[in-house]
Amino acid sequence: MALKPTTCKEAISLWEKENGANATEAKVIELQFQWPPIEKMDGSLSTLVTCEKLSLSSNMIDKITGIAGMKNFKILSLGRNYIKSLAGLDAVADTLEQLWISYNPIDKLKGIGALKKLEVLYMSNNNVKEWAEFNRLQECPALIDLVFIGNPIVEAQPDVETWRTKAATRLQQITKLDGAPIIRV
Repeated sequence: MALKPTTCKEAISLWEKENGANATEAKVIELQFQWPPIEKMDGSLSTLVTCEKLSLSSNMIDKITGIAGMKNFKILSLGRNYIKSLAGLDAVADTLEQLWISYNPIDKLKGIGALKKLEVLYMSNNNVKEWAEFNRLQECPALIDLVFIGNPIVEAQPDVETWRTKAATRLQQITKLDGAPIIRV
């Protein structure tokens, strides 16, 4: 018999039981590794008005939704899901500072420019192949820490130095790439 996916509402309720706390008042909510996995982000997430960091890593989520009410939101962790695009982030564009979204099948960065406060983007092991997509990161003026290793665009470079030089030239604002400082002369 197939298990029904865990809903965000159920995961939040479980979190409250495990932590003996009210999720609407918590700054950090961790809903990763749910079993059965969460397949959809839904409106129950927008009740997390105090939440600054939300982790939904290692589930089976395919799109970003339901986060509009999160007024204090700074860190979103969505690694190891099935997310194909960054659509849905505009709802938290004014506050989001860190996006951890490695190990997803994202190939386009459309919409990333809305994240004017984004400082950290961990986006390793996705499907970005084109410089035109990578260049959209120029629209994120606050971005200083980028992890992009494991994307086809990186693998296509002859060596790590070529990749680092090309990336740093395009993104003058970054100070750290794939975990190593950028040294500009």
